[in-house]
Amino acid sequence: MNELKVCVIGAGMISDFHLQSYRQNRRVKLYGVYDLSMERAAEKAVRFGVQKVFRTAEEVFADPEVDAVSICTWNHTHAELGVKALEHGKHVLMEKPLAMTFPEALRIRDAAVEPDIVFQVGFVRRFAAGTRVLKTFIDDGLLGEIYYAKGTHLRRIGNPGGWFADRSRSGGGPLIDLGVHLLDVCWYLMGKPEVARIRGVTFSELGNRGNVEGLSFYKAADYCAGKNDVEDLAAAMVTFKNGATLMIDVSFSLHAKQDETAIRLYGKNGGAELEPELVLMTEQNDTILNIHPQIDHLTIDFDEAFGAEIDHFVECCLDGKKSEAPLEDGIEVMKMLDGVYESSKTGREVVYDQDDQ
Repeated sequence: MNELKVCVIGAGMISDFHLQSYRQNRRVKLYGVYDLSMERAAEKAVRFGVQKVFRTAEEVFADPEVDAVSICTWNHTHAELGVKALEHGKHVLMEKPLAMTFPEALRIRDAAVEPDIVFQVGFVRRFAAGTRVLKTFIDDGLLGEIYYAKGTHLRRIGNPGGWFADRSRSGGGPLIDLGVHLLDVCWYLMGKPEVARIRGVTFSELGNRGNVEGLSFYKAADYCAGKNDVEDLAAAMVTFKNGATLMIDVSFSLHAKQDETAIRLYGKNGGAELEPELVLMTEQNDTILNIHPQIDHLTIDFDEAFGAEIDHFVECCLDGKKSEAPLEDGIEVMKMLDGVYESSKTGREVVYDQDDQ
């Protein structure tokens, strides 16, 4: 196969990154698009030069011309669509999170029985230029064994509303929407150690805050200022079986001075900040050094990162390359997300033993 025929399922905002990146890849034919709104799907088809607008997801999976799908739908549809895509022999790029819950993620795993079918999870931060550069230094031992990492993504007012604020469709708030990226990229750069214990808390004190004026923020297409049943803030500590620890805090709504994104890793030989911009710290000749790489994107550029993610997916589908964000990683991150919510719900630490899946 020299050309990959792709259909994008779900034509919301995130699909623009997929469609744009596929269009720029010379080995891809944008064959189809499907959305619950035919009008929105038709608009995307015109804008990105997509050949066909599908009326149902079933039509997509039944079409033998479709080689691969990007699933960019509401979280509560991920497991069902992922399973159906696999059952019909389609390669899959699934937007994060993999599913709503860990048991749903296992349903997808059980359907992934064909070894030649690619299933890649949309952990786009793994493919950002800064992450790729940092990983080469980590692999070369510059940081040594990483024993602590910290991820922060705090919004003062940033609840997108709509389906993001509806737990029945999203599965949660900033933890499952934003925290999934922090958990993943830190865990990935730490070498993907096994989870031992999780302690988590969530708060629902401020709500949507649709009354606030003067600050703009992204709003879902079905935004409603009054509807919200997801957390405002989540914080967690994940301890791994090798003793390393990861801490995160994320918010949609918080009485903070400013929005903040920070990703930091600390090892025995050095440290690194991935956000707000890439810098590495080490020690030589009894002197601490800050190393500032000269690259185009010191902070994440989503156009570049999605382009790299899509190009990698295409290579995996056409050339048999092993995915850098495989299904099993999505399952492990889903386990961590579930662990944080469970710990918050019960008020107890969640402990995993050797027999946990």
